Amino acid sequence: MPRPPDSPDSDARGGKDDGTLRHLPGSEFSFTLTQLRNVYGPADWYPNDHPTMPQIVAHGHKPDVNACSFCHYPNGKGRPVNTNLAGLPDDYILHALIDFKNGARGSADTRKANTNQMIMFATMMTEDEKKDAAKYFSSMKWTPWIRVVETDTIPKMNIANGIYLRAAGNETQPLGNRITETPVDVEATEVLRDDRSGFVAYVPPGSVKRGEKLVMTGDGGKTIPCANCHGADLKGMDPLPGLAGRSPSYLVRNSMTCSTDFAPANGQPK
Repeated sequence: MPRPPDSPDSDARGGKDDGTLRHLPGSEFSFTLTQLRNVYGPADWYPNDHPTMPQIVAHGHKPDVNACSFCHYPNGKGRPVNTNLAGLPDDYILHALIDFKNGARGSADTRKANTNQMIMFATMMTEDEKKDAAKYFSSMKWTPWIRVVETDTIPKMNIANGIYLRAAGNETQPLGNRITETPVDVEATEVLRDDRSGFVAYVPPGSVKRGEKLVMTGDGGKTIPCANCHGADLKGMDPLPGLAGRSPSYLVRNSMTCSTDFAPANGQPK
């Protein structure tokens, strides 16, 4: 099914800007929708939650590269349609940017327009900008952002801007054999870009136990146990990234790039 176009002033994102100042609890700032949607300097509600952002993260590289913080948030946690960068090894982030530029990295979902954006950004960024972004995001510790719920039935969803959003009302629908990630608070995420408001991932009953078997043992030789490379606690073994607590739908899309011969950006195998 074709996805609706990603429009900055779509109804899901609050519609046209009427100049009203928006507010969030715990923040001393207020912003208009236009300020919140600025790809070269998105509003930062909680500047004390994170280190000082380098230029490429806070403002991008006009006109070719959006601010990294627009999609990945100042805290690096991003949304399921992007990825969570906080706490990943800087070598891993640099390696990903190299792979985007060289055509070695893509998405399992060919409808994802922002994958092509990342290819363009990685091509246009300077080497210093890539290093600055990688060091910034890797400097922050990863903390829980996505809550996993096993269930047969979920709230009715609409797709907008590349992610599932709960529809108004109390209607439900079968989950089936899917993973569905959605904001805990749709307005906080889509309209206000609140980077303290996380996500919930709905998965079929038994998914966590089945996944544990595959991750820890390889499930009878079907694959190499993920823990071999990513650590027994799945929090990563530099330069390989941590998997624990990350977006399950992103991990599925990204699994096509998983490789046992990964080497860091300096070319030295780990």
